[in-house]
Amino acid sequence: MRFLNIFFFLFISIIGFVSCKNEKEITLSETKQTNETVTPLANPTFGNTALPRLFAASDHLFMSWVEKRDTLSVLYYSSLKNGKWAKPFEVNSGEDWFINWADFPVIAENNGAILISYLQKSANGKYTYDIKLNLFSAETQTWKKNIILHNDGTASEHGFVAVVPNGKSSFYAIWLDGRNTTGGHDSHKSHDAGAMTLRGRLVHADGTMQPDVALDARVCDCCQTAMTTINDAPVLVYRDRSADEIRDISLIGLFDDSFSASKTVHADNWKLPGCPVNGPAIASYENNIAVAWFTAANDNPRVQLAFSTDKGKTFGAPIQINSSETLGRVAVAMVSKTTAIISWMETIGEETLIQAMRVSLDGTKGFPVTISKTSFERSSGFPQLAVVENKIYAAWTMVEGDKSTIKTASFSVEAL
Repeated sequence: MRFLNIFFFLFISIIGFVSCKNEKEITLSETKQTNETVTPLANPTFGNTALPRLFAASDHLFMSWVEKRDTLSVLYYSSLKNGKWAKPFEVNSGEDWFINWADFPVIAENNGAILISYLQKSANGKYTYDIKLNLFSAETQTWKKNIILHNDGTASEHGFVAVVPNGKSSFYAIWLDGRNTTGGHDSHKSHDAGAMTLRGRLVHADGTMQPDVALDARVCDCCQTAMTTINDAPVLVYRDRSADEIRDISLIGLFDDSFSASKTVHADNWKLPGCPVNGPAIASYENNIAVAWFTAANDNPRVQLAFSTDKGKTFGAPIQINSSETLGRVAVAMVSKTTAIISWMETIGEETLIQAMRVSLDGTKGFPVTISKTSFERSSGFPQLAVVENKIYAAWTMVEGDKSTIKTASFSVEAL
């Protein structure tokens, strides 16, 4: 999470004074209003809650989140089926967790097996924490908790997890790993001790794991990772980091039983000295993939979407999504081989909005729909998007002072 605090203020300054080029500025009245198309859902959360994460199963939806009770952090999850959230289940809790607006728990389900992660401090350093897993076995109907995902044993940063189902009841997990950064990491001012790496491994529902694999030896420090599957094989995206500080989006796929070399989705050539804390999103439908991301290359902040029709081996030209100043924070889902739904955050006039749009493979864009007003502050987090049975679900954090509340809503694909 190097340069997080310093670069965040620099980044906000950039987006506050630079408007997107070659795009028509729109006003709030030109967007579809929330109450026309978006239906709020009765919420399963309570108390001071934040950090929602969605996972779409075949016919139902899962959501995890964190509730803060003074110094105690409590991890919950619930599932939604037939339009109703189930009673929340308390997974775990602790007073020594690393709670962060951008690096938060992940949830996934596979034929009744459930994986939910959280981050726990491993030492006194500001960014020294481990990834802990909680695993529910559908076979034994029991939980195994507090399993460390990585085995390097270093007091360093581990986080930004993405997980997908794999096989009958297993999961494939990737994460950003700071084992090579020890010695100069805590200040977030030096990379002399080594770079952040991207690693992955197979995790079984009984808590056993295959050896981890180094996927990329030098990546951006604190941008979210994302994954999808094609034919039960993981395809992942992340923000890469070249030797001369180009930080564009890269993709790695498990093709023909081996991981492909990392390849750039599109050469934005965004060069910057610190991490923008703004990771990509990915979704798939059969063999087609959609990748969404934020870039501010050439001092032009924008949200982009690109499609692939060959499992991510090649991509078409990126489609610019935003028409106003944007903060990025993207999410994406696919509803057909040729159609994706993307959400992002942008500012129109004095309002910061969570927007959604239908985008087609041929570049056709629908009318933007406002899911909700929000705050540009970091505490508003990263809105979530998922599709279940042709209905789109969104989750986000509303902030009022030092309190926060999770909101959920749905809308139909036809509404976009």
